[in-house]
Amino acid sequence: MNDTATLERPTTKARAGVEHFDILIVGAGISGVGSAYHLQQQCPDKSFVILETQETFGGTWTTHKYPGIRSDSDLHTFGYRFKPWVGKPIATAEEILKYMGEVIEENQIAPHIRYRHKIHDASWSSADNLWTVHAENLATGEQLTFTCNFLWMCQGYYRHSEGYTPEWKDMDKYEGVLVHPQTWPEGLDYKGKQVLVIGSGATAATVIPAMAPDAAHVTMLQRSPTYFIPGRNAIDIAEQLRTLQIDEAWIHEIVRKQILYNQADFTRRCLEETDAVKKELLGAVRAYLGPDYDIEKHFTPKYRPWRQRIAFIPDGDLFKGIASGKASVVTDEIDRFTRKGVLLKSGKELEADIIVTATGFNLCMMGDIAFEIDGRPLNWADTITYRGLMFTGVPNLAWVFGYFRASWTLRTDMVADFVCTLLNHMKAKGAKKVEVALRPEDRNEPVLPWIDAENFNPGYMMRGMDLLPKRLDKPEWQHSQDYWTEKDEIPKTNFDDAAFVYSP
Repeated sequence: MNDTATLERPTTKARAGVEHFDILIVGAGISGVGSAYHLQQQCPDKSFVILETQETFGGTWTTHKYPGIRSDSDLHTFGYRFKPWVGKPIATAEEILKYMGEVIEENQIAPHIRYRHKIHDASWSSADNLWTVHAENLATGEQLTFTCNFLWMCQGYYRHSEGYTPEWKDMDKYEGVLVHPQTWPEGLDYKGKQVLVIGSGATAATVIPAMAPDAAHVTMLQRSPTYFIPGRNAIDIAEQLRTLQIDEAWIHEIVRKQILYNQADFTRRCLEETDAVKKELLGAVRAYLGPDYDIEKHFTPKYRPWRQRIAFIPDGDLFKGIASGKASVVTDEIDRFTRKGVLLKSGKELEADIIVTATGFNLCMMGDIAFEIDGRPLNWADTITYRGLMFTGVPNLAWVFGYFRASWTLRTDMVADFVCTLLNHMKAKGAKKVEVALRPEDRNEPVLPWIDAENFNPGYMMRGMDLLPKRLDKPEWQHSQDYWTEKDEIPKTNFDDAAFVYSP
């Protein structure tokens, strides 16, 4: 993707009339649906529409079709704060979609969603204090124009249409089936087949135990190890409270607080008691694989815990598959592909009928939508972020970018409160436009990348860092990824601070 997308507007069919809404929400995934709920509750006078490219709601949980797809964080905190989650903490895509569907139905959100509507570009006019959004109805080819007072970007941060696959030598010579989990082909038959999964992140940890029972064998090939947290797919306190027939709303709130307390303590210990945490994580893996398994080689990362996301392994299913012999791990690097599989740098060849490249995704800034501000193309990398949700020089727009060390949806709820409070504040002031700007005391601060690589450095973030906005080393001018601090700070935002510039 180019650093700055350009406005190229399709003209396959004539444009229909312009539709205007107070708020335009981009995306009907977990963020868009949650944001719509809060908008209805906190700003009931605002008209809004949700434009969604896919045929239905759900985002990730709709587009990803690979075997075993499930959450890698607990649903008590991944679920919305306003609707209790009553199932197991680690849930399947089907269960998550059912939950989201209930939210849409219970809150009459469906009439506001336009499916199969792909946004091509968005331009802001300071003369009119309006966003103009050009979209295509993918079902009919009709070109549509919307205007809105405020854009709420809930489309996520990776490209749904394609995953990231490195360019290995001689990939074209491989005669088997090569598939990326993000574009899993319908009806792929892996029964009795030799399967090679390249990668060791959350997706690999999900696909391998799902495929292992039916495949002849599944091999996980990793360049370097990853931390995992195996455990029972249940929350003890939730089960105890249900036994006592406590109301689910109470259980939801209590369990969320317990989980968040535990997560905060774990994050602290990863920084302050690194060796002890590392020993505990590796000990949990060893409990499944036994004392003779080479934990040092295959499951001991070079980085400290929490510098990359740690996937929870429900009921230890990945390790049970390895212990049973149905799955195995190879830690090595690929030299090149061969006709039958891959040749490793060690000289060993791994043969496979199917190769799954669970190698991550492509970071995508604002859904690859081309933006203009008063006729000038917008390069997001030239902006500085306010709290990871607004951007200097970009009026009347907010972005939902969730957490890596806590559930994404925690920030969906938090950003929604922020945006709705801001919208109501603008109404009270009679303001039509708001943007964030550096205050005099901010202007000499060093401009830094979106996130500190010493703090969090997954491959997809490092590959796409040049696309992302910048930050300052101040709490309000960065996305700190620290839910436990932000949950107290963001609700106390002073919208009359000099960082907010309003216009009538």
